[in-house]
Amino acid sequence: MVPLLIDFAAPSSLVREQHRVSALPIVGNGPPGTFVHFPDRVRVSLPTDQIVCADDASGHAQVGFGGMQFVGVEGTDLVFTRIRELFSEDQLSPARSHTMRLDMQRVTSVSVAGRPAWPLDRDRS
Repeated sequence: MVPLLIDFAAPSSLVREQHRVSALPIVGNGPPGTFVHFPDRVRVSLPTDQIVCADDASGHAQVGFGGMQFVGVEGTDLVFTRIRELFSEDQLSPARSHTMRLDMQRVTSVSVAGRPAWPLDRDRS
């Protein structure tokens, strides 16, 4: 079971940057970027190092995160925080974000451990 699963609004798709092989050792660069693309040219950056599964075969992006938790709603944003790392420190960027904010207009649902976390009836008003 995925700890945190986010369904993005349709239509949307996933794009993952290619890993660049270098003869020089690169320390603290982190993994290639992962983005959700929308037809209005909005590109939402995701914490690649937290992604445990991702799919867009059904016409919308669905992404599972392993070390993030859903904090709640702040204004028009859904807020998530990093609670644990999935990789060792040397595989992560020191500039990584510890908070992910997503415009609720771009998300259709959030599930935590298989249970709906958003939207809830009180969030729709």
